[in-house]
Amino acid sequence: MPSSTTTGRSTSRLTSMSWWFRSADGRLTLWQPPNPALCVWIAAAALGMLPLSAAHADAVGGVRRGALLVWALDEVVRGASPFRRLLGAVVLAAQLVSLAIS
Repeated sequence: MPSSTTTGRSTSRLTSMSWWFRSADGRLTLWQPPNPALCVWIAAAALGMLPLSAAHADAVGGVRRGALLVWALDEVVRGASPFRRLLGAVVLAAQLVSLAIS
């Protein structure tokens, strides 16, 4: 059974902004250069704004969705902070729901 000091410490850690946004080594991890999957998503989103044929628009949409799924899964598995892992989980869930609906 956990002691009251152990429970209090873990509760304060969960509500601490520092815990949510810092990596295990203490670095602030709100922003970092985009990884390759996010770069592909950005490029596909930009291409999607161009006037494309229906077939090309579907292909670009598939690349965009796939890149975002890869990015989200990568964040869930290797995210540098709890916030990044949670963000990846939310985006992954939203993309999976979107796939199930369409």
